[in-house]
Amino acid sequence: MKISIVQFKSELGEVEKNFSTATRLIETAKNSDVILLPELWSTGYYPTPVEDFADVDGERTTKFLCAAAEKFSVNIIGGSVIVKSGDKIFNRCIVANRRGKIAATYDKTHLFSFAKEDEVFCAGDKISVVELDGVRCGLAICYDLRFPKFFRKIALAGAEIIFIPAAWSLKRLTPRQILTKARAIENQVFVVFANSSGISEIVNPRGEIIAESGRDEEILTAEINLSERAEIIATMNLLADRNLNVD
Repeated sequence: MKISIVQFKSELGEVEKNFSTATRLIETAKNSDVILLPELWSTGYYPTPVEDFADVDGERTTKFLCAAAEKFSVNIIGGSVIVKSGDKIFNRCIVANRRGKIAATYDKTHLFSFAKEDEVFCAGDKISVVELDGVRCGLAICYDLRFPKFFRKIALAGAEIIFIPAAWSLKRLTPRQILTKARAIENQVFVVFANSSGISEIVNPRGEIIAESGRDEEILTAEINLSERAEIIATMNLLADRNLNVD
């Protein structure tokens, strides 16, 4: 599976400009199987008041992602955007498949209180695992990475690759790189981390970085060989070896 991370730092509150940038970069990465955008790519992280920038029911984002996915016959994991649903606002990931249909959505579950996300967003309450080209793909957003039990639930739901759009400060780069490796190793999955601030990466189930970006706008592409994961599990199956009396 050929994965492309579309890495760019959005202009805060400049929605039209950000959609234009995403359009250009998606077209450049069109020969991939899956394209992953960063967190809050359409608005930046994050303009206030958020309700002034929210996509009502995700309609504009959905139309945009579905049109691009169908045009280029590519799966697009649409990072995340600010979505207003009723009287609630979510940090939502929308996934469009090659046919231009919505395959899944996911609302950020763990809200970053340091940035007061919990004061403006509503937390999601369920995991999301979607099949793309026959591959089980899990979804998480940025701060979710710090919660191992959440990732374990995604793995137990059958995820082979976990995609993480993020707007993670490079001031906290070291813990983040440790965490992506740890989540990959302990769950025996590939982890694909798209960061608007730069240093995006793709990590294999051994915790090895197989592709890493720089800090500027970039399309990071790598081939994921799922047979590598199967070989690792055949040697040491961590999920099967769990002691359910204590785990």
